[in-house]
Amino acid sequence: MFFSHSKNKDQQAELFPLTDTLMDFTDSVTDQAGAVENASQRHKRANSKSNQLAVLKEWLSASGLIALYFLALGALHLGGLVEKSTLIVLLCFIACGSLSFFLIFKAKLHLRFREKQLKLPIISSSFFCMLVINYLDPAAQIIFAPFSFITLVYAMYRVPTRLLGKLVLIVLSGYAFVLILHFKKLENIALLKLELVHLFALALALPAFILQIGKVQHLHRILHRASRKIKYIQEDAKRDVLIDCFNRRYMVASLEEQKIMADENGAPFCLAVLDLDHFKQINDELGHLGGDEVLRSFSRIAQENIRNDDIFGRYGGEEFLLIFPDTSLLPALNTSERIRSQVEHFPWVAALRRGVSVSIGVTQYIPGESVLELFSRADTAMYLAKQGGRNQVVVEEPVSAKDEELEPADY
Repeated sequence: MFFSHSKNKDQQAELFPLTDTLMDFTDSVTDQAGAVENASQRHKRANSKSNQLAVLKEWLSASGLIALYFLALGALHLGGLVEKSTLIVLLCFIACGSLSFFLIFKAKLHLRFREKQLKLPIISSSFFCMLVINYLDPAAQIIFAPFSFITLVYAMYRVPTRLLGKLVLIVLSGYAFVLILHFKKLENIALLKLELVHLFALALALPAFILQIGKVQHLHRILHRASRKIKYIQEDAKRDVLIDCFNRRYMVASLEEQKIMADENGAPFCLAVLDLDHFKQINDELGHLGGDEVLRSFSRIAQENIRNDDIFGRYGGEEFLLIFPDTSLLPALNTSERIRSQVEHFPWVAALRRGVSVSIGVTQYIPGESVLELFSRADTAMYLAKQGGRNQVVVEEPVSAKDEELEPADY
């Protein structure tokens, strides 16, 4: 392993001509520039954070609907249609219901149920609360119908239409029971007629709405399956299936993205070019199937010795790229040397007379340079490792244009 510091790019190009891989790289960069994906963030997804965000969104959604109902009832109170005591009862329901479900989720009791978000119990509690409010103040039935639809929509993607249909029947029965209680208490024929009209309208609209929800659920399932298939296709498009690592297309796109991110936030990143030594002889000794197995084993060794944020993939043949996001040169060098050592000491098959080794070139990105210039420097370092006897890591230290101007001229 040794370090190289280039003073003149033109002289370097004459001494160490670009490899065939580098000659192909220009076209790849042009073709894949539009295919940039957030590769490093793919590894940063945490299931715990995702679950926490999902729970937070559910609480915000439910709280928003409760707040809307309270505001609507408050507007009726300001209009003199609803008593203040009804608002107080509603607040008690909200406090008790929220605390109960909070404790259930906190104790993880919801995990015992098939539907982990407990949307059916939540909307059932909501309907019960609205029916009680309707009983306490008949004027509250003005807002019962719209909020019934809103409540059903809240659960439409989680609760099957069969259960929603049964719930609607129970709600309509409860509504009819409230009408009977009102008539017995108030003996108001006009109010009874008005409430019967509301009940009749709900009896027609809610089942029809459930049928429409069923169509939406069916469409949702179709789109969900299609989305998963597309996701699998996209994942396959990123992978080199033969050796189970990222492919050339994805690596070039990731390299472009890391350049953009580095230019925006100034974070360093490094690139390593890895090339298996004497791979043609390996194929001659083991055959192409044996050579493929060596590639798979090497890929596995490399991926076991990098961080989750690092991006490893096959560029072509026996050549690989390794991108180190948010990493300076020394940690990238240490990781590359660890991979080299692991490959050298791996128990390869006895048929390999030479064993297997890898030559690695490492460099760091200079802000503002092109991806081609970065790759050229790493590729040149790898070429130096080949020329120096193989099975080593060569670092090509980056030199900015400003540093080159400060260097004394050669006369």
